[in-house]
Amino acid sequence: MANLTPNAVKHVEMFQGMSSFPTMEPHAVRDLLAQAPPLEVELAPLAKVEDRRIPVESATDIRIRIYTPEGNGPFPLFLYFHGGGWVIGDIEMTDASCRLIANRTRRVVVSVSYRLAPEHPYPTPVNDCYAALQWVANHADELSANASNLVVGGDSAGGNLAAVVALKARDQKGPAIAAQVLIYPVTNLDYTTGSYEQFQEGFGLDRDLMKWFGQLYVTREEDLTHPYVAPLLAEDVSSLPPAYIITAENDVLRDEGQAYARRLQEAGVRVESVCEEGLIHGYFSNLLLFSDRIEEAIAKMNRFLTETTR
Repeated sequence: MANLTPNAVKHVEMFQGMSSFPTMEPHAVRDLLAQAPPLEVELAPLAKVEDRRIPVESATDIRIRIYTPEGNGPFPLFLYFHGGGWVIGDIEMTDASCRLIANRTRRVVVSVSYRLAPEHPYPTPVNDCYAALQWVANHADELSANASNLVVGGDSAGGNLAAVVALKARDQKGPAIAAQVLIYPVTNLDYTTGSYEQFQEGFGLDRDLMKWFGQLYVTREEDLTHPYVAPLLAEDVSSLPPAYIITAENDVLRDEGQAYARRLQEAGVRVESVCEEGLIHGYFSNLLLFSDRIEEAIAKMNRFLTETTR
């Protein structure tokens, strides 16, 4: 049996129904998740939480949620992208975690509700997240924030989008990104690593579920190896922002997250990579079971950001 903490076992039991998602239509999965009662957790205190809509393309806008810590700005920025395989999930799912990040790091956190596949497959989520980066950089003053200290981050598919946004900003000479925080990120749609073999079933995020997500997100086979889908396959990962990368020991995505950390290091990018022992995919959004581990992760993340974004 894998090395699971007792609360990791509880988490897997809470989300064991996810194994049936690939047999369902995406809208039915979303409806099912919407019926689940919210986790009853204590929320970190903040000065303000505000929802706004921002433009992403002609006649289209998306929702963002802005978390402002207590105190006097301008504050550094943290642009956050939620997980959910590009198909499910929303800013409500990561609300408690984003509040905690804002409170503990004293950053204005902007959480992005990008459009989801299959209605909006690749590259729409990438374009939405990049548009959010541009908007935040251009409107930092309105947010009592400092655009010169702007971090991008996210978990799972959101970690993938954060890595891709960092690549795209480098390629297009877009807004400056001070650092990237990638929490158990998707970095390749290959499904054949050792961690995929070891944790392919029974650990919350099954291999078949990841394949389902990938097939709904990427509709053209030639895009599967595009660096804006699979950043691990990018020819050049140099000149990217410093990266703090978290993986979970018992997670199908562990090996590709660690492989991306190695590639960045080999290219001369400053990287700190942490594998959370005993934990599973999705832990960072479950404050009910993992509040202590999330607090520890944010404290380490904040130390890295303080050291690298001065």
